Amino acid sequence: MMNIQQPDMPVVRTWNTAFLAALFLVVISSIASAADVRVSGFSGVDLRWFPQSPKYDRQFSGLEASTLLNPEFRYQADDGGPQVVFIPFARLSSRDAERSHVDIREAYIADHMDDWDYLVGINRVFWGVTESRHLVNIINQTDAIEDTDDEDKLGQPMINIGLQKDWGRLDAFVLPGFRERTFAGSDGRLRADETVDEDQAVFDSGAGTRHVDFAGRYSHFLGDWDVGLSLFHGLSREARLPLGTGNRRAPHYDLITQTGLDLQYTLDEWLWKFEGITREGQGDTFAAMVGGFEYTFFQIAESDADLGILTELHWDGRDQTDAPSTAFDNDIFVGARLALNNIDDSQALIGGIVDVDDGTTSLSLEADTRLGDIWKIEAEARLLLNTVPGNTLASFERDSFINLRLVRYF
Repeated sequence: MMNIQQPDMPVVRTWNTAFLAALFLVVISSIASAADVRVSGFSGVDLRWFPQSPKYDRQFSGLEASTLLNPEFRYQADDGGPQVVFIPFARLSSRDAERSHVDIREAYIADHMDDWDYLVGINRVFWGVTESRHLVNIINQTDAIEDTDDEDKLGQPMINIGLQKDWGRLDAFVLPGFRERTFAGSDGRLRADETVDEDQAVFDSGAGTRHVDFAGRYSHFLGDWDVGLSLFHGLSREARLPLGTGNRRAPHYDLITQTGLDLQYTLDEWLWKFEGITREGQGDTFAAMVGGFEYTFFQIAESDADLGILTELHWDGRDQTDAPSTAFDNDIFVGARLALNNIDDSQALIGGIVDVDDGTTSLSLEADTRLGDIWKIEAEARLLLNTVPGNTLASFERDSFINLRLVRYF
């Protein structure tokens, strides 16, 4: 059964907002009464420059400035009792109203009892081992207006029960409340011709955003192998984007079942990595994988620096008429990671993904270094080259950008 939210219904995120607000009050009450709350986090300023003029009407050009705040509040009793964590996030953009947003990344209470542990609240969970794409990482929704690499995630309400034994770790997740993906507004960059109207969202569930998802994972170390097996049933974190009313895209979230496998094998300087999934619920059942290696040259040129060479292959068997589109259907990633291992923790990662079928290429650079004890500067560049009509990335062919960030830790 499908549930379609109409544009005039202000309940798009009402249930999630109410849940977040209630949990916020609980956490604040807990930490306010605590005698020893550790406060940390960072604030920052971003300058993002788009050197090319926009492809679509209403998109801004040139420079976008934004500020961000990411404090962390942590409390744990001296007797080792339950831990309380609260991590909000906020960004204010000068050019795109949709990119200005507030989210609760984490807000939970967690504790352990012998081999068992639990977590109740909002959290971010990461699964996966590969560098260029995280196929198995499905618990949290992508915060797509933060960046283009799928690394930034929205907080997910959950109940997580874990069991740690000699034979491995088992995690069970109950995920009450679906988080919709964030999209750029009509003024924003990194969007298609037709903007996405979240008020037209369609869910393959009668409960809509109130749908309860379930997930589980087994993980273990077997000699030099790290192994993870996962299962997820619920609303897809990826959205199909068919054309809705008013010439705007209407996100469609399918009900899916996904199985996942992630493997990492360590052999001296080599790291061999693999992630694979099968998914039901978006047309015919399909499989996808990403796999490759990282080889590290330690103390290059008799220095303290390490240089890692990365190569990964992508394949995705989905029918993109029935499933969300992907740019990783038949691609190769090549990159290099440099760690200077100096007092400022300076490091850089450069890489490129090339579509084997049509040659569309995306290049990326990430570099950062500390400036003393509390300051850090980060540089990022995303460049699109040789984009071919029909490729998923063609809509963003004029959206290459360079981003500079100054961060202050506290």
